[in-house]
Amino acid sequence: MDYEGYFQERLEALKAEGNYRVFANLERHLGQFPAATRRSGGREHPVTVWCSNDYLGMGQHPKVIAAMQEALATCGAGAGGTRNISGTNVHHVALEAELADLHGKEAALLFTSGYVSNWAGIGTLAAKIPGLVVLSDALNHASMIEGIRHSRAEKRIWKHNDLEDLERQLAALPAEAPKMIAFESVYSMDGDIAPIAEICDLADRYGAMTYLDEVHAVGMYGPRGGGVAEREGLMHRITVIEGTLGKAFGVMGGYIAASAALCDFVRSFASGFIFTTALPPAVAAGACAAIRHLKASDAERAGQRAAVAGLRARLDAIGVPHIDNPSHIVPVMVGDPHKCKWLSDLLLEEWGIYVQPINYPTVPKGTERLRFTPGPLHGEAELDRLAAALESLWSQCQLARMPKAAE
Repeated sequence: MDYEGYFQERLEALKAEGNYRVFANLERHLGQFPAATRRSGGREHPVTVWCSNDYLGMGQHPKVIAAMQEALATCGAGAGGTRNISGTNVHHVALEAELADLHGKEAALLFTSGYVSNWAGIGTLAAKIPGLVVLSDALNHASMIEGIRHSRAEKRIWKHNDLEDLERQLAALPAEAPKMIAFESVYSMDGDIAPIAEICDLADRYGAMTYLDEVHAVGMYGPRGGGVAEREGLMHRITVIEGTLGKAFGVMGGYIAASAALCDFVRSFASGFIFTTALPPAVAAGACAAIRHLKASDAERAGQRAAVAGLRARLDAIGVPHIDNPSHIVPVMVGDPHKCKWLSDLLLEEWGIYVQPINYPTVPKGTERLRFTPGPLHGEAELDRLAAALESLWSQCQLARMPKAAE
């Protein structure tokens, strides 16, 4: 087989479809986010970042930076190994306690990323609980899907946020069969939110565990940043809450929070935990500082909500179509992969606005979009400039508009 030829053929097909991904070479500047510098073709120019998952700018927060610098100075760079072999550090222990407290659970368990925490958490529970059936929302993240596949457990896919379909599938299973309902709180592409209370009601009725992915919600919702389940007073009804440290908390890593026995079970049987090097102590210290700060401060969340409202109002005023949802994610709908990529390129090259096109397979064909995540550090000037750019390019590309909001 001509391996190199095959690779090139598949890559060329991606490019022809408009789905080939190109990374932007960006340098973030401490204290200046969302400003950054882009390097391309031997030149550099300033850009404003509009698609970061550092939703609250905590990756730039003085408390986070100071905590990481102190841990680096006292503990050094690396963890020294897996958690089992010399890799458990005082900062890991403190962070797991902080996360357990955040979610009102007995324990928490750290992983190297949110992807790994889902893959290992779901994969281990589904593989090791005899006869477990996983009922997975149709729009669950790839990491959850991979965890289910890895487990080789029986799975049932229920229509997205469709309680009737979920109950129909629960009722069709034997009453004595172990079951786990796996779903997200905030879905990152459309920005919609799951009916958590109603799902918990069904779980209680049919004897199912609940596994809730809150990666796009932790830090963002609830009085202490515990997520949508905290905001709605439902954390005690969730068996496993999974989250990330790489979005609103501004660093990297993932975790699950649950009962002490469940966390110990996953710790003892998950290959994705046992055989991987632990997070650097400085990263754990930074995450701990971010969580503690957001437990006490709502200023960042308030600023973020104001920025989202400001962007939505501007989009309505110029008739640019966006999905109306109750979350912090603002998907601007394009509906064509080539135009979506072209818009992204023009925004970057002509306006210094960085937002990545979201194309298939991340979203279904025909629903291509630009996904904006306004934060508390996006000011009025940045919002006005983004609206002006979209107004100009929407006309240039002859894209459909919504009726403009009444003045």
